[in-house]
Amino acid sequence: MPHYTPAAKERAMKVHEVFVRAVEGRISWLQAADILGLSPRTVRRWRARMDRYGIPGLCDQRRQSPSRRAIKPGELQRWLRLYRTRYRGYNARHFWSTCRREHGLAWSYTLIRQALQAAGLVRKHRPRGRHFRRREPRACRGELLHLDGSRHRWLALQPDEYQHLIVVLDDATREIFYARLEDGETSTAVMTALAAVFRAHGLPQALYTDRASWAACTRGSDGRPREDRPTQVQRALKRLGVEHILAYSPQARGRSERANRTLQDRLVQELRVHGVRSVEAANRYLIERFLPAYNAEFAVVPGDAQSAFVPLGTVDLDAILCHEEERVVGKDNTVQLDRLRLQLHKQPGRVTCAGLTVTVRRHLDGTHSVLWGKRLLGRYDARGRRREDAQPQTNTATVAA
Repeated sequence: MPHYTPAAKERAMKVHEVFVRAVEGRISWLQAADILGLSPRTVRRWRARMDRYGIPGLCDQRRQSPSRRAIKPGELQRWLRLYRTRYRGYNARHFWSTCRREHGLAWSYTLIRQALQAAGLVRKHRPRGRHFRRREPRACRGELLHLDGSRHRWLALQPDEYQHLIVVLDDATREIFYARLEDGETSTAVMTALAAVFRAHGLPQALYTDRASWAACTRGSDGRPREDRPTQVQRALKRLGVEHILAYSPQARGRSERANRTLQDRLVQELRVHGVRSVEAANRYLIERFLPAYNAEFAVVPGDAQSAFVPLGTVDLDAILCHEEERVVGKDNTVQLDRLRLQLHKQPGRVTCAGLTVTVRRHLDGTHSVLWGKRLLGRYDARGRRREDAQPQTNTATVAA
């Protein structure tokens, strides 16, 4: 029996020994079936094979060495060569999914992973750490969104530069709604991401974030969020009626942390393979190629087909997702925001605006506006110059209930 594995030969000898005892009458055939863990029908079939072929007939035909389904070494070397020459640095699953999508690979992920590990091209990972209980995902799309920023060397061809990837992820479907490289994880970058998601899908029920400086003020409170000093993002979410949930450990944000690890594994390598060197080109690649492929592979069907997103209706996001502070108008009818001085023109029905408590806003496009209650006193460009097309009028922006 040279073409069977040692385990198959040992099993065949054990079955033969039991069959000989049954043939000699030392045990019954039912007892033989119990000893071998087989049904009486299978024992009858195997006895017929032994009578016809002898001991080789008792070998498991699926345990031949080499297997009849074994892959030829030359075929496997083709994929290992592709990994070495083009996709070095990809993890096993990323390489497998890329080859299935772009090179017609039909083999299983397990086979490719074991081949890469045997060739020393990827390492074996052994997960360790505390045991955490898994939180069940929300049932509806839009019921809970994760927002996180990841500082990393995203451009492998520019190894000395760091960028921040702002990601918005849906908890129910694991779908990434927004991803963009920014110079920093700032309130403006975060509100730009929220504006894009809200305009495309509507308002979610809740937003889950860490306790970064844009998410909560923790100065002088031992890491606890201060309710008396809400951040610009917290103010905007409260006006929109979106619940803001703060996490107190990386494990609490497991889904967004795992998504960030996957992005760091895959996006960096894909940008390197496609020769991307600038943030602008990387953001185009994210929108046009990476996110569609990522969502097609990782997005799942939610537990409930009903969407939890609330349509925007008449909500003016420009008036809410912005930097907003109160100022007192000086005697020279000016207000100042971050060293930028804005000159108020004379308003109809008023001799002067000096002494008024006004709201100064810096919008996401860099422009500014000054309001007294709901009355718009003026609009200004990013350099503080008054926009001639913006005449004083009543602000009709509405806020979600």
